[in-house]
Amino acid sequence: MASITIRDLDDRLKARLRVRAAKNGRAMEEEVRVILRTVLSTDEPAPRRLGDTIRARFEPLGGVDLELPPRTAMRAPPRFK
Repeated sequence: MASITIRDLDDRLKARLRVRAAKNGRAMEEEVRVILRTVLSTDEPAPRRLGDTIRARFEPLGGVDLELPPRTAMRAPPRFK
């Protein structure tokens, strides 16, 4: 079986890992294996674009038909004296 070394691990993160392992009755190494196995066993969906995410969020609520005013010619720009 392969092994890895993790360098520059934050002390607070290591302490949290130690506490979590103790709560679950496991050694720190086993806790890390469980975490990695859990996280990597699920297939994450590909990230969506923001517009698609917003549309999916509000689409079930239905749409709104807006009346668009007719287009008119542009007004002349202001003249400076």
